[in-house]
Amino acid sequence: MPKKKEKLKTSRAHVLKRLWSYLFNYKWMLITATILMVTSNGLSLIGPYLSGLAIDSIQPGTGNVLFQRVFYIVGLMAIFFVLSSILEYVMQLLMIKLTQRTIRRLRRDVFNKMAELPVGFFDKHQTGDIISRITYDIDTINQSLQNDFIQIVTSAITIVGSLTMMLLISPILTLVFGITLPISIFLTKFMVTRFRPLFKKRSVKLGELNGYVEEMISGQQTIKAYNQEENMIMRFDEKNEEAVSAYYNADYYGSMIGPSINFINNLSLSLVSVAGALLYLFNYLTLGGVSSFVLYSRRFSGPINELANIISELQSAFAAAERVFLLMDEPSEARDILDAHVYDQVEGNVEMNHVDFGYTSEKMTIHDLNFEAPSGNVIAVVGPTGAGKTTLVNLLMRFYDPSAGSIELDTVDTTKATRESLRTSYAMVLQDTWLFSGTIFENLAYGKENVTEEEVEEAAKTAQIHDYIMGLPNGYQTVIDQEGLNISQGQKQLLTIARAMILDANLLILDEATSNVDTQTEMKIQEAMQKLMNGKTSFVIAHRLSTIRNADTILVVQDGRIVEQGNHDDLLEKEGLYSDLYHSQFENVI
Repeated sequence: MPKKKEKLKTSRAHVLKRLWSYLFNYKWMLITATILMVTSNGLSLIGPYLSGLAIDSIQPGTGNVLFQRVFYIVGLMAIFFVLSSILEYVMQLLMIKLTQRTIRRLRRDVFNKMAELPVGFFDKHQTGDIISRITYDIDTINQSLQNDFIQIVTSAITIVGSLTMMLLISPILTLVFGITLPISIFLTKFMVTRFRPLFKKRSVKLGELNGYVEEMISGQQTIKAYNQEENMIMRFDEKNEEAVSAYYNADYYGSMIGPSINFINNLSLSLVSVAGALLYLFNYLTLGGVSSFVLYSRRFSGPINELANIISELQSAFAAAERVFLLMDEPSEARDILDAHVYDQVEGNVEMNHVDFGYTSEKMTIHDLNFEAPSGNVIAVVGPTGAGKTTLVNLLMRFYDPSAGSIELDTVDTTKATRESLRTSYAMVLQDTWLFSGTIFENLAYGKENVTEEEVEEAAKTAQIHDYIMGLPNGYQTVIDQEGLNISQGQKQLLTIARAMILDANLLILDEATSNVDTQTEMKIQEAMQKLMNGKTSFVIAHRLSTIRNADTILVVQDGRIVEQGNHDDLLEKEGLYSDLYHSQFENVI
């Protein structure tokens, strides 16, 4: 238990330090806003003192009032309050600008961090949860900085100023707060410590709910095809109930803090009123002094009560900030080694030597993998589902590094080369197509700068998609909807193939590149693929074995090991796993 408490304190200090560092990027705006807050609150704090002076202007006896003195004091009060309001208005505008710049910088840094994270991070975390951190959690921080930060600073100034004035008016009467204030501090600290985990749980549950919703929305076709709507709704209700329960517990227990502190403050006010009356009776205080002290005691206890009421908001903001900074503290993709090799014009000779790899240290996915891919050869990778075919692609692209062994490109260990030059040496067409919101031309020219219209059109013609594009209202300037929802899966696949054709890469990876096209289109694509693969070292992952019969080398992978390798005819003669896979697909073909 003590270790856990120490860890929470360290985490709290870390988060506060990080938030402060972001605010301090705009230190002159912060300093100016603080000066305005101090001045504004200082002017307003003079009001109760002047009010007491006005009351003392009333002398004993009927109608014995120093009206000239009263009007003078009231005029001063009006001037101070007007100036205080103007300064507070300017301060509010400045704080809005400060918080917006801070949040913009924070959101930019988080998004930039996303580009630095390794692929493994996205494999382990739900997309919806990541989006929740970038949107909801940062927005929660924004609201807290914009409202709670001002409230905290203002309250601190008011408390210090009011306490100073109370000590000047009557140190004896101030002793009342020596009893009630420690009780308020102890109670607040106790409740905050107890309730803080509830707010962290609330943010986590919301992230899980968002992750589930994102998965269900992206999988609507599959859900409807399998008639799983009821199960989807039932699981959503469970996730929703968990989120609602987490919200309720956090807000319910968090709401106890304000009323509890308010009760103690009201008790202190009662004690001040009684003690002040006694001091007045024994001529230790004037009536104006008692009045001023009561007003300052309200000013003193009011911010304490307000701070107690926003504790729940602060807890929520802190939990959100912790999730955001945890994301930012995730290890970035390892930097390239010093003086790393930069691939310029690669020949395309790839070699794997005794490669072992596992996504976790407990379970290896690839075992002692060895093969050589000479420049310009087509290497097909086949095998049962889960055999490690996609993992092989991840290793070639250095999305992951091998646990043991080496992968060489042109006799250079890829771990000793820059990732950028390695990855730009490959063109990729994956089974899961990705198109962004933009024109068709922008999507096709995505991987290469200064692409001409002629190059794009030539690639589209080779990929058998040019006629379809020209049939659209704006041709190559037609805008694709979010995630390409106005284009069929087959057409999206053809567009990604055309995009790969535009690149000047000497290595090519085709991961089930024709899985979303019909048989007739596949035959046309095969011809285009032959042109695309001509002269390039190509790695083709395929379940349709008809597409890789002409490959120079076929690697048959099972349980992370190469169990067979050779060309199509050689493997059929061996009558091993490849032969079984091939005949299972074509045994009914006449």
